[in-house]
Amino acid sequence: MARAAETQREEPELIERLVGINRVAKVIKGGRRFAFAALMVIGDGKGRVGVGHGKAREVPEAIRKATDQAKRNMVRVPLREGRTLHHDVKGNYGAGNVVLRTAPPGTGIIAGGPMRAIFEALGVQDVVAKAVGTNNPYNMVNATFDALENMQSPRQIAARRNKKVSDIVANRESAKTAAEQAVDKQEEHASDKQDEVANG
Repeated sequence: MARAAETQREEPELIERLVGINRVAKVIKGGRRFAFAALMVIGDGKGRVGVGHGKAREVPEAIRKATDQAKRNMVRVPLREGRTLHHDVKGNYGAGNVVLRTAPPGTGIIAGGPMRAIFEALGVQDVVAKAVGTNNPYNMVNATFDALENMQSPRQIAARRNKKVSDIVANRESAKTAAEQAVDKQEEHASDKQDEVANG
């Protein structure tokens, strides 16, 4: 009884997004039998997200089946500061290819269609995403999930390398500062050249 009460309390917290609904036909002896196929994305807004697909003769039943499947297929994705991805990542499924990039605070969700639904359900606030190739929602969703499953947090990498999290983060910060210094040098060099041209 207590478990039933807990599940009832958890239900409203889930974010549900209907990605697409198609009318499909099955050809039988007497003609065509029409049904509906629904694609749903569900998340808790705190790093868990799932996708589901359902078919039925009526739209509400197809959505219910897709929702149930999405709840069963939920995966956890590590997020940085609870708002963006830890690192840039690529994913592909069939003809669908996606590129997901981490973004600074205030960027928002720069992504279209099915990908936006996934990030909203996942709880990502800042991300830049691009889909290359097909715009089929099934392929785009599966490619995005492929990318998210390849996401690794500094803690996971540290555990795999038998190092401390601080070492991994420090290396990333030092690499970032080195890259920033290189960019600054290039800009200084370019400005020096412009001054020479102006003075010459």
